[in-house]
Amino acid sequence: MTLAAVDNATFSFVSLLPAAFCVLLSMAAGSAWGDDISRLILLPPGPDNPRNSEGTFVALKDGRILLIYSHFTGKDSNDEAPCHLASRFSADGGKTWSANDEHVVSNEAVAVGGNVMSPSLLRLRDGRIALFYLRKVASLDCRPILRFSADEGKTWGSPQTCIPDAEKGYYIVNNDRVVQLKSGRLVMPAARHDDTTKPGNFNHNPRTMCWLSDDDGATWRRSKTVLDGQHGPDFRVALQEPGVIELKDGRLMMFCRTHVGRPYISFSGDGGETWSPDEPMPGVYAPVSVPNIKRIPQTGDLLMAWNNHEGIATNAKSPYHGKRTPYNVAISRDEGKTWDKIKTIEDNVDGWYCYTGMTFVGDDVLLSHCAGNRPKNGGLETTQITRFNLRWLYE
Repeated sequence: MTLAAVDNATFSFVSLLPAAFCVLLSMAAGSAWGDDISRLILLPPGPDNPRNSEGTFVALKDGRILLIYSHFTGKDSNDEAPCHLASRFSADGGKTWSANDEHVVSNEAVAVGGNVMSPSLLRLRDGRIALFYLRKVASLDCRPILRFSADEGKTWGSPQTCIPDAEKGYYIVNNDRVVQLKSGRLVMPAARHDDTTKPGNFNHNPRTMCWLSDDDGATWRRSKTVLDGQHGPDFRVALQEPGVIELKDGRLMMFCRTHVGRPYISFSGDGGETWSPDEPMPGVYAPVSVPNIKRIPQTGDLLMAWNNHEGIATNAKSPYHGKRTPYNVAISRDEGKTWDKIKTIEDNVDGWYCYTGMTFVGDDVLLSHCAGNRPKNGGLETTQITRFNLRWLYE
């Protein structure tokens, strides 16, 4: 049994130590930053496991935290490589985690190049846990799948395809993305990348939409508005990997990664049915890497994790230009209009920090995110658990 090391600097020798001592050292090293922030390299790659990525959390009724993530197998680590969903558990608020994977969902895809990946966990109002993930069964058939658990993740029900065959296509729904509104409606933001004008082609300028359910996931329908990022005859913004947050005034804010150095946003006043024209996110700069935004239960403010490129990646000579680094968090006290208390979690120029899962445990924030070495392994191979205290965030 080997427990992952706590920091990139310590992993090289910790992984060589006896397993029992690794557990003790991980707990000690995890507290080396004090009680406010700690880092745990939980899921490094290994033999026949080239990539571990896209995690999502849910709190269980017995006090444990469940993490489900994309576990790639074989030799390749690209998005079409063999992959299944696996889990780890924490019984102490995310400080330490179980050392061995539990198998959650096998690779259900039947075609060569198919897989399952990018999970989202959601505690429903009726008490069940919903598990969403992508299933790729063909080069241009990738759709979200839904399973339910009524026994706190011990078993999962049969898979349900959320998008009907009539609208089959290549949809991307990121990890930790599905939300349930105060009304009870489920909202699943998605970007459809198959090119309807040139069948068989992947379109990097997707049509971005939401899928909605008013019966706890039994049936789904597409939003009336489909955003295409069109801002003129010669200029189109690629609205990729969308996420959604419900604002205090009842509106929804959708946020998307783009290729123009800014995340873009759109708003809905009717629960995701219709959306305003997309526009740049005020004062926020980023590479082709999407933020994750959630509401802090204790304060009501919004918390964002993203790659802050403001002022440091404006030209190709910058060491950060085009890279998913540094890795930052910030809060908004005015529902996303402005962001302050910007903190840097990681700033390794070769690091690749992205695909954040986020949850809150007491006065702590837990982030599950990629933290690989881009030049060495591609950047998506390693999942890190970052834990910090709200006090540190608000200092």
